[in-house]
Amino acid sequence: MAIDQKAIEEHIRGILIALGEDPTREGLLETPGRVAHMYAEVFAGIGLTNHEIGEMFNKTFAEESFEDQESSGLKHDMVVVRDIDAFSFCEHHMALMYDMKVTVAYLPVERVIGLSKIARITDMVCRRLQLQERIGSDIAEIMSEVTGSPDVAVLIEGRHSCMTARGIKKPGALTYTQTLRGRFNTEEDLLMQLMLSRGISSEA
Repeated sequence: MAIDQKAIEEHIRGILIALGEDPTREGLLETPGRVAHMYAEVFAGIGLTNHEIGEMFNKTFAEESFEDQESSGLKHDMVVVRDIDAFSFCEHHMALMYDMKVTVAYLPVERVIGLSKIARITDMVCRRLQLQERIGSDIAEIMSEVTGSPDVAVLIEGRHSCMTARGIKKPGALTYTQTLRGRFNTEEDLLMQLMLSRGISSEA
């Protein structure tokens, strides 16, 4: 479903009035339109399912070396893309989740996905009203579908303005979440290897 920018403009104008502002003054005259345009951009993922996002970024490449690894009994290499910058909006207050760093890892099974596609999947998942925990599970679900690998991990850290700028007002608070699928959830050495790749001590 397409985002109704005209309806957003009308509601933003109403919010400005409810706040005691004058939406006809020079500084606010074009604000409803600007906000509507911004919402259409930052919430572009709302009308898409995880499957549809996966179809948008499902370009993968066969990797012949994986067959040699399987026949020799070796485990597949881990692919890690770390420190993907991201932001989203909390569904509870529509407040900004910012300074987010996303790390995505998977164990390829015959095929690999282009690295830029991992960042694009992350970006589109974040373009919804979200929870940080759900961002991780959504990315993991899409990555597993696109790559065919059940072994996916998503680590996220970020700040939430609903906690740093209002309410409890703790600007230094950092939220960390991890989503582990497949062998990342059952093999401690894999998780340790992933943590070390992010510069985190195994004793942390």
